[in-house]
Amino acid sequence: MGAKLQSAAVTETPHPTPPQSGAPAEVAHPKVIKSYVRRAGRTTTGQAKALEDLGPRYVLDYRAALFDAPAAFGRNAPLILEIGFGMGDATAHIAGLRAGDNFLCCEVHEPGVGALLKRIGEQGLENIRILQHDAVEVLDHMLAPASLDGVHIFFPDPWHKKRHNKRRLIQPPLVAKLAARLKPGGYIHCATDWQPYAEQMLQVLANEPLLANTAEGYAPQPDYRPLTKFENRGLRLGHGVWDLVFKRR
Repeated sequence: MGAKLQSAAVTETPHPTPPQSGAPAEVAHPKVIKSYVRRAGRTTTGQAKALEDLGPRYVLDYRAALFDAPAAFGRNAPLILEIGFGMGDATAHIAGLRAGDNFLCCEVHEPGVGALLKRIGEQGLENIRILQHDAVEVLDHMLAPASLDGVHIFFPDPWHKKRHNKRRLIQPPLVAKLAARLKPGGYIHCATDWQPYAEQMLQVLANEPLLANTAEGYAPQPDYRPLTKFENRGLRLGHGVWDLVFKRR
């Protein structure tokens, strides 16, 4: 899904996990969620230079210890987690608009990390830090309960085929983890251009007891989220886009 902002996958393990409430009946409950799939891609010269020059400053080491956001960003500010930023277009745009927020961004795809670092350098962005690591492990080991002010998950891989639906990122176990790490009033903002996935997202988010929908169904597109090139192409072809914004009770 190179044109998408991020992808998600599930690896199978021999240890079964019972279904949880909120999962659509036709979707088998995943056993181990990962926030990505490995994608092929070549790192360009500009991306490689950004990785070398800016990586030491803006790419953080994964550690199985609680994240010290003030130390990492050099200030106290609302903390937004982004899971999968693709090539970083939307991330850089939002960080530029919302200079008062800190953005902790997870992406394993090296060309994407290099592309975002290049934008950080070009735009002089100081409010982004990157973890080139699986976001699920980051949630499990680095983020304390009630430590996040927001979560962005834009255009995760929809896994179109029904037999692959279980690989989708937005499933009850992950949403429960995210909700627990939000401060009261914190939000989760998801977006997708695949209607069946939008319907699953709505059902899973609505069934998480810690979350409340901010809209009657799908939300208007928040003004901070830009239209991506991929999204603009889809809209020209008549494809829909669905935003969902839920807040921690």
